[in-house]
Amino acid sequence: MTMTLKITRMAGQGDGVADTPDGPVFAPLTLPGETVRGEVIDGRMEAVQIVEASPDRIAPLSLHYGNCGGCSLQHWAAGPYLDWKRDQVISTLARERIETDVEATVAVPAGTRRRLALHARRLDDGRVVLGFKARKSWRLVEVTACPVADPRLVEAFPALARVAAAFLEHPKSAPTLHVTWTLDGLDVDVTGVERRSGGLSADRRMQAIRVAREAGLARLSLAGDVLMMERQPRVSFGPALVPLPAGGFLQAVPEAEAAMSSRAVAAVKGAKKVADLFCGAGTFTFPLATVASVLAADASVPGIAALKAGIVSTRGLKPIAAEARDLFRRPLTPHDLKGCEAIVFDPPRAGAIEQTAQIAGTKAAVVVGVSCNPQTFARDARVLIDAGFRLETVTPVDQFLWSAHVELVGIFRR
Repeated sequence: MTMTLKITRMAGQGDGVADTPDGPVFAPLTLPGETVRGEVIDGRMEAVQIVEASPDRIAPLSLHYGNCGGCSLQHWAAGPYLDWKRDQVISTLARERIETDVEATVAVPAGTRRRLALHARRLDDGRVVLGFKARKSWRLVEVTACPVADPRLVEAFPALARVAAAFLEHPKSAPTLHVTWTLDGLDVDVTGVERRSGGLSADRRMQAIRVAREAGLARLSLAGDVLMMERQPRVSFGPALVPLPAGGFLQAVPEAEAAMSSRAVAAVKGAKKVADLFCGAGTFTFPLATVASVLAADASVPGIAALKAGIVSTRGLKPIAAEARDLFRRPLTPHDLKGCEAIVFDPPRAGAIEQTAQIAGTKAAVVVGVSCNPQTFARDARVLIDAGFRLETVTPVDQFLWSAHVELVGIFRR
């Protein structure tokens, strides 16, 4: 049915919503206050036409806007867009009956994302292309430019397509190139290669290595197994230079990482000992170690090894003790955390409910929660609040520019 509707609000995934007697209708790439027209199927408007545009609508920067699924909010002016992200955090906390001071969303510039996951496909004409998935689809959109990404990544797209070709040996392979810009150049880890047929052949491995060297990659790995390393990729965490593990986790945008790290360090100042839980390779560990001794723990054995290498090569830090430990299966207990006057935790999207329950029983005066998922953060925050902590402030961080995702930093005090 073709309908003309008024968009009244934004949904959590970034679609505009028109409230009708038959229920909400979701209209992608629209804004509150707009009048839109299109075919409505199962509560979703397709082929949306903007009848009356919002004054907050701006011209998108990307050549692939509307086709590529990477940016759903590029058409929204910065002010209301950032305010909406803050409102999303406020409403998520409210569902757990949590009220606190939610600061203005920290913005990040375009062209600063240092990590991309590029899907590779071979077209019918034999050409290998890289790109992102279309919105709500498995269809690949070839991407030749990206205003979100660091320009050095975009410049490498043609060379990366040649690297990807080596991994398209099996018809069922759907390679994804996880590309990271490091201090030593491009680090590429490839996943999605068909394994049941025996994996990548020796000939294709040699082809991949040869093309990677020609492209000047620092390292090429296959699901974490290093195929070629010309230079050890390193990243800086505070004063430390840390060797990045192949396929290891790294915050997507340095400016977002700095905003979160500075708030964590400021919150724990005065503490003599701090725990850094879900520490990875030391994103927060090393900045924290400039003001206090640190107990660091994470399930990633390569991450902890990289962190320890950073300790050895960095001077002027407070003592750091690092342990590889699955904090979901074996969370650190109040006994393990004895003497920690402050605790920082930065779990995956699933949150840290098992570990948070243990934090609640410690004598730590300050807890800093960093999260890429406001829903699980709110759930974990409720545990700490019920144990006597007060959520003092929350700062949203727009690490994933023009998407519906939002990171945050929350400061708890007893």
